[in-house]
Amino acid sequence: MSHPDPDVPLLRAVAVMDRLRSPGGCPWDAAQTPSSLAPYLLEETYELLEAIDGDDAALLREELGDLLLQVLFHARLAEERPDGERFGIDDVAADLVAKLVRRHPHVFADGRADTPGQVATAWDSIKRTEKHRESVTDGIPAAQPALALAAKLLSRTRRAGVDVALPSTEHLGGQLFALVDEAVRSGVDPEHELRRAANHYRTAVRRAEQAVSPARDTNRDIGP
Repeated sequence: MSHPDPDVPLLRAVAVMDRLRSPGGCPWDAAQTPSSLAPYLLEETYELLEAIDGDDAALLREELGDLLLQVLFHARLAEERPDGERFGIDDVAADLVAKLVRRHPHVFADGRADTPGQVATAWDSIKRTEKHRESVTDGIPAAQPALALAAKLLSRTRRAGVDVALPSTEHLGGQLFALVDEAVRSGVDPEHELRRAANHYRTAVRRAEQAVSPARDTNRDIGP
């Protein structure tokens, strides 16, 4: 592995990750695998979302760094894969650059997209062609939280112009799905809104608990 310029922080981060993983480095880092790191990746993602909701610049900066660590770690592990499957952080970055250029023809070529909606529609079309997808629902992770899954299905389907009736509202699932549809139509992220409401509720619960906590009796006599 080439030695990155220590004066460039991002490249220095790559070098530090390599040192931790290499012989004589950190035993914990050396023992990790993509599977063992997966829970941390999920945890760091949720912590970043919390920092975004809190609008705390310092915390946001820290959590972005923690998420970057996960990317660097997985890329470093990929350098140890068998020949033919091996890749590194430079390959990840190169693929990302190529994808961004390819999917923004209105910026880097002669494409046309004047609104965010047109950009999203063009992105989906280019992606569908690249990956040879037969359905607008292909590529949507089914394992993601149900609220986010419903929102993604609705937004992707609507952008593609596919007209499908919503699930029946006779059951709770259908009613929840209809609420997600209302949010998507209004341009609101239902996952974000529900998380914000839940956090407000948590704050109210704590206040209620503090209000009913028995106050210490400072007038009680001391002694037998």
